[in-house]
Amino acid sequence: MTATVQSLGIDKLTVHEQLALVHEIWDHIAKTGSNPVELDPAFREELRRRVAEDDNEPDDSVSWEEVQAEVRSELGR
Repeated sequence: MTATVQSLGIDKLTVHEQLALVHEIWDHIAKTGSNPVELDPAFREELRRRVAEDDNEPDDSVSWEEVQAEVRSELGR
């Protein structure tokens, strides 16, 4: 049986709870995943392009902490 949003009851969670779950799942995969994910060649090339762009213009980047702070500010948290 394939797990679905409905079969796992995720559709009954609030949006905030769903996002927290996504974050927790992502962290779990990052910590325990021993097999690298196979990336589509076009996606891999796009990642390379973005890394090169960031390397060429490091002052044009926004940290994750800045992004989180901006979102929290907009949400009034």
